[in-house]
Amino acid sequence: MAKMIDAQINGRKITVEEGTSILKAAQMVGMKIPALCYHPDLPAWAACGICVTKIEGSPKLVRACATPIGAGQNILTHDPDIVNVRREVVELILANHPDDCLYCPRNGNCELQRLAAEFGIREQPFEKNVRSLPLDDSTPSIILDPEKCILCGRCVKVCQGMQNVWALEFIGRGDGTRIAGAGDVLLNETPCIKCGQCSAHCPVGAIYEKDDTAKVWRALQDGKKHVVAQIAPAVRVALGEAFGLEPGTIVTGKIYAALRRLGIHAIFDTNFAADLTIMEEATEFVHRFTTEGSTLPLISSCCPSWVDYLEKYFGDMIPHFSTAKSPQMMMASMVKTYYAQKQGIEPEDIFSFSIMPCTSKKYEITRDEHMYSTGQQDLDVVITTREFARMIKQAGIDFLNLPDEEPDNPLGMYSGAGTIFGVTGGVMEAALRTAYHMVTGEELGKVEFEMVRGLEGIKSAEIDIKGTKVRVAVAHQMGNVEEIMKQIREAKATGKEIPYHFVEVMACRGGCIGGGGQPYGATDERRKKRIAGIYKDDSQQTVRCSHNNPYIQTLYADFLEKPGSHKAHELLHTKYVDRPLYQK
Repeated sequence: MAKMIDAQINGRKITVEEGTSILKAAQMVGMKIPALCYHPDLPAWAACGICVTKIEGSPKLVRACATPIGAGQNILTHDPDIVNVRREVVELILANHPDDCLYCPRNGNCELQRLAAEFGIREQPFEKNVRSLPLDDSTPSIILDPEKCILCGRCVKVCQGMQNVWALEFIGRGDGTRIAGAGDVLLNETPCIKCGQCSAHCPVGAIYEKDDTAKVWRALQDGKKHVVAQIAPAVRVALGEAFGLEPGTIVTGKIYAALRRLGIHAIFDTNFAADLTIMEEATEFVHRFTTEGSTLPLISSCCPSWVDYLEKYFGDMIPHFSTAKSPQMMMASMVKTYYAQKQGIEPEDIFSFSIMPCTSKKYEITRDEHMYSTGQQDLDVVITTREFARMIKQAGIDFLNLPDEEPDNPLGMYSGAGTIFGVTGGVMEAALRTAYHMVTGEELGKVEFEMVRGLEGIKSAEIDIKGTKVRVAVAHQMGNVEEIMKQIREAKATGKEIPYHFVEVMACRGGCIGGGGQPYGATDERRKKRIAGIYKDDSQQTVRCSHNNPYIQTLYADFLEKPGSHKAHELLHTKYVDRPLYQK
């Protein structure tokens, strides 16, 4: 039982758990203490100094994010002295920061800009000292602009702590300190997996997604191009935030309507391709699970950041990886083959793009030759949820007042299993729904697998399929993955029983709903709301299992023959290459 203590915030009594920071205690009584380096996803480390407060009776200012409130203390969060110190800290940061807000990708959504407005800063009392540092645009996914960096350290904490990637670090000392790729090399030469969590946590415009919206606009203006769009599961419960809606609000129908008003010719849903992924991946799993001597566990392959990480650090695990492409890439291959044939359109006349919650999806479309399974680049462009929101606003579309519309078919209808791909545990649950049917020939009465849901970093369970035990594990947030891989490696090395039969991995916390391209401001509170929206969408679907999607059944009957067929492998599967960053 946690020890509780009594204290005061600005004279208001409060009872909190011992060890609670002053910052969190203040929030409990409705007081907001400003901060730039602090983020609830990360351990506090008191870098920026904006959150200073007073303990009554003490001459010192303390940093609220990293200082626990003490029993009997009365904390003063705001008085003229505190406000003046905070304003000076902001002014000093601004003295080393460019003033090109109008050209910054975070204009209007910048934490530093917001603080400057809140403190009423209208002039610069300190001499300007903006360093000239080169832009790093070496990756196809994210851009690092060190001139705008305020040295809050969030990106480093995320990359090293949350993600265990170590692609970013502090370089230099004193006034010469800056953020750069580890070893002071370009990001693309580091262990960077393009997950974009650094950009999602950056409070300013120092790291941001590479903007590809101009390519979509050009395609729409090209009268010869047949423009096709697909939207990912997680986009439908987050896009509304860009228009003032509550996180988790399902806006699928409005997304379809907005795309039509942009002039898109065919609107499909990546959820359909998630159903297709399940047909291929569940078939692969059932074959391995029921064939003696097969390589187990099977490890999911939907997340391109995880694929990138695996090839760099777990090359010995490649035989365990599902060869199924991600839903994005499966849809892309179907658009330029199956759909093109049905419509009588030449594949080269199709411009295919996706709207994804993920910056790494930008990298995935040119990952290797398997992303050209149609004879050309299968998917032309990826834009993030944030980029799509900007396009809607730029086009003058009144998003909130759009009617709900339907997607186009034959690649638009999806099952509930397709939509839960957007959350951690969703791929596992969707696969189990169909694997049960493939093994038993029967339908599940209850399709929910609660044991693989939730924000716990590593979830494991034993599933009973009519007397057959299936051991599964789910990991999200890259920093949690290594533990599972160690368990598998140890079992293989010692000849022990494998700990799991099937493993799902997602690079971002919460799965794709917390992706690096989603609207800014993700916290666990917001992630939980997005997750609830995804499960609500699942529960509202008439069809809850991928194998019962009638359009999936037609696709196999008319074009792919059957799951795991030769044609399916040509178009829907990929391979992996051991490419260690460092000599083993």
